[in-house]
Amino acid sequence: MPLLVDGQRVRLPRSAVELVRAHPPLEERARLLRGQSVQQVGPQGLLYVQQRELAVTSPKDGSISILGSDDATTCHIVVLRHTGNGATCLTHCDGSDTKAEVPLIMSSIKSFSEHAECGRLEVHLVGGFSDDRQLSQKLTHQLLKLNDREENENHFPIIYGIAVNIKTAEIYRASFQDRGPEEQLRAARALAGGPMISIYDAKTEQLRIGPCSWTPFPQVDFWLQQDDKQILESLSTSPLAEPPHFVEHIRSTLMFLKKFPSPENILFPGNKALLYKKNKDGLWEKISSPGS
Repeated sequence: MPLLVDGQRVRLPRSAVELVRAHPPLEERARLLRGQSVQQVGPQGLLYVQQRELAVTSPKDGSISILGSDDATTCHIVVLRHTGNGATCLTHCDGSDTKAEVPLIMSSIKSFSEHAECGRLEVHLVGGFSDDRQLSQKLTHQLLKLNDREENENHFPIIYGIAVNIKTAEIYRASFQDRGPEEQLRAARALAGGPMISIYDAKTEQLRIGPCSWTPFPQVDFWLQQDDKQILESLSTSPLAEPPHFVEHIRSTLMFLKKFPSPENILFPGNKALLYKKNKDGLWEKISSPGS
């Protein structure tokens, strides 16, 4: 299928590998990113994006300067940036409903760039590796060799997390101790099968969570009775490659789902969203919902 690039007809690549071969700088940029050391990112000015979440903002934002996410094994972290006005979207995709998620990601960034006089959209894709179940490959085909390392015949991702500086457009390897407010609630929503959602309103500079609902997690008591090995092997898409805190995170999320099997009225009084805004110290602070 042909398309126009700079007025010339070119054929779309059949695979990610073909794309890299046609554009060698892509592989060089990946190599440079892999070679970086991991930076520990603090909470000031940070908006952390969990699995099945997206956030978009611009350099004009007075509260957020860094978007970031980590713990990506078979998942992918996608950064979409408009070069004209610097509007940037970061999302953490797990392949659950990519067909529906792509239009959501595109519309979120387009809403910021409708009035931009010039510029183009840049996409950065990080994540995935040559996992045993071949789940990563369904997302990015053979391109995944760029983020794969092998140790004792087992495969692991090189990069688990990234951050993007909204002001400078720098993307770098990162890890995060602070993952923002309502971490367990947000993780529970994703584990219970919630769809991709946008969590940030750049106009008000507020983090918005919910209201959301889920059905009781199937056999939650059974899973809580299982040992760490069983949870890792059954509830991970890549058991050998998960970070050390994976089982603890899943177990605490399951406990949260058991405690709140129907969260609507308990976690979201009056069916109103939970709203947070950065305070003068750059940390999230809960604020009252409108009309509450």
